[in-house]
Amino acid sequence: MKVRAVLFDIYGTLFRVGLPPADADAQWQRLFEETLASPPPLNRLHFAAACSRAVARRHEIARARGIPYPEILWPAVVLEVVPQLRRLPAAGLTHFIYHQMQIGRHIELHPGVAPVLRMLRARKCAMGLVSNAQAYTREELHVHLGRVGLAPDCFRTDLCFFSFEHGFAKPDPHVFQWATTRLESLGIGPAETLMVGDRLDNDIEPARAFGWQTWHLHSQAGDGRTGGSWEQLRAWLDQHAAAAPPATAGTSAMQPC
Repeated sequence: MKVRAVLFDIYGTLFRVGLPPADADAQWQRLFEETLASPPPLNRLHFAAACSRAVARRHEIARARGIPYPEILWPAVVLEVVPQLRRLPAAGLTHFIYHQMQIGRHIELHPGVAPVLRMLRARKCAMGLVSNAQAYTREELHVHLGRVGLAPDCFRTDLCFFSFEHGFAKPDPHVFQWATTRLESLGIGPAETLMVGDRLDNDIEPARAFGWQTWHLHSQAGDGRTGGSWEQLRAWLDQHAAAAPPATAGTSAMQPC
């Protein structure tokens, strides 16, 4: 069956994720001096460890309430660990968190992403995002897609699932139920939907459980039918992607997510 909607994971799929920059510690020092006019109250590694403990506590509480795959709100964790940041206005805290994340790891758009997105956009295929992500992810998409002449508005807002907005995360089946319902409201069935992701446990297996088609993205050559590289995905979509129907009344097909 022809594909009329393609939903993408973000980290490990659209973005390649690597090690922090070589001068991460120096950047950490400068970030505090620029935002709070003071040195950091704890070093970068101690900050990461304290955040991990705070996240673990929140996850434990959520699981006790019956949420098997909980999600946290990253700014709340950061403010718990570094309460001095409460002095910042909202825009200042957003700035701090975005740059804190860029210090913590390197990300770059996979070079195979732009040709696939352009092809699907030209065919008016519905595109969305299904990601365990935070608010800063939106800015990362804006920055990195902009470098290749694209923008987040190639993804439909009504097909963008960011886990921080919901309090639960992949592979919770509620994520895929949410997306399946949204797709059906557009007249797109599960068999007409393709999930593209790099993880079998978070992306591929739960999507298959809902009857979606899947593409397991990995660097090694795959079978060219259900998995493989971005280049193989583009060739497969060239044969199997069809145009999606027009947006329903009152729904914007192309709005920034």
